Amino acid sequence: MDSSSEAFAPTHWTLVLRARGDSPEARAALSDLCGAYYGPVLAFIRRSGHDEESARDLAQEFFARLLERPSIDTVDPKRGRFRSFLLGAVKHFLADMHEHAHRLKRGGGRPHEPIDAGTDTSPGFELADPTAPSPEREFERKWALTLLDRALALVAEEYETAGKSEYFETLKPWLTGDIEDLAQTEAARRLNLTEGAVKVAIHRLRRQFRQHIKNEIAQTVRDRAQVDEELHHLLQALL
Repeated sequence: MDSSSEAFAPTHWTLVLRARGDSPEARAALSDLCGAYYGPVLAFIRRSGHDEESARDLAQEFFARLLERPSIDTVDPKRGRFRSFLLGAVKHFLADMHEHAHRLKRGGGRPHEPIDAGTDTSPGFELADPTAPSPEREFERKWALTLLDRALALVAEEYETAGKSEYFETLKPWLTGDIEDLAQTEAARRLNLTEGAVKVAIHRLRRQFRQHIKNEIAQTVRDRAQVDEELHHLLQALL
């Protein structure tokens, strides 16, 4: 059977959506995804005006709550992007934390207690840089960078398993763009290859990298049709 006609294989996010968070497999998949994309959430909270320490505390609390509650029940199946779900969830979380802090400051029906900046209920804030990207833009930029890092690590692992770590380290600049001071002739000399063989090796490396990027995206979307669309969106976030 042609691979294009095969059913979309269950991935982390499709498992979560199918089970709506009820099964151990779905909870484990959600935990893995949350661990993988901790960075974008932290970047969003940080860009929203919180200092580094408070942002880390809030990010930890956010994920702890997310993994405890049946939040997946609120996901719109028509969208089915983990990125969209996580961004919406962290926005609601920060709004809830803000409202909770204000209730405490107003008394909340309990004896008044002073709240120091930097506590869990009233996290410290910093003045936002008006020239900095928006929290949403920073979230998506960090999401794209995280995805690229994960794909790059998987390619490195494949080369290491094959006993070709030297190949990967030599050719990696053609993936990361750090090739100003490195010519293919020099790479060929280091690897004892012809320049033609190096060109082929670079092409193969780029193809592997792109496939791993798509595989990583597939873990976070509902169906195969969304992979290329998500890839385009995330590449735009890096511009």
